[in-house]
Amino acid sequence: MRAVTATTRQPGWWPGWPKRVFDLVVASVGLIVLAPLLGVTALAIWRVLGRPVIFTQRRPGRHGRPFMIYKFRTMSNARGADGQLLPDHERRLTRLGRLLRRTSIDELPELINVIRGDMSLIGPRPLLMEYLTRYTREQARRHEVRPGITGWAQVNGRNTVPWERRFALDVWYVEHQSCRLDARILLRTVWKAAAQADVSEPGESSDGFSTWPSAR
Repeated sequence: MRAVTATTRQPGWWPGWPKRVFDLVVASVGLIVLAPLLGVTALAIWRVLGRPVIFTQRRPGRHGRPFMIYKFRTMSNARGADGQLLPDHERRLTRLGRLLRRTSIDELPELINVIRGDMSLIGPRPLLMEYLTRYTREQARRHEVRPGITGWAQVNGRNTVPWERRFALDVWYVEHQSCRLDARILLRTVWKAAAQADVSEPGESSDGFSTWPSAR
């Protein structure tokens, strides 16, 4: 499988309004079809964790512009003796939260971000704002497009490949985005979510990491 190219390649007709229309249609239909699941999930979170049901956080969008991402909440507000929130691996991530992350149901509210224009269905995953200054010039090209709910890196190993490889896959997608590729990624994402393949370890978020690749 060819995943990374050494030369810059300009994508064809797909980026722009055709992809935006595709995003709007699929995200709108998805919210309608998944409404019962969204409702049941919200109720379960409210019963187990209380309010708020939705987790929000600033993330970098296209060209690094910040936006508020929406996810289902997966962690409690458990605090230690010092009053500080406990780390993810210490009691804050509930059994319900592990289930939501393992099945990627926690990502579904991001369909609202897609409709708002903050995100696309397909694109590099939005990481944290504080990482913006740590990308190399080549890695930063992942922000030339809207971030996605899923992407080329997510269907090619997700958490099982090193971060430098994931960034390379993101840049490859930026240069090769097309209708056919997006459809392929979307179908593979559905299959991987159903099979729970390449998912995060319990307590590990797919949007953060503890070891940053060496900056160059």
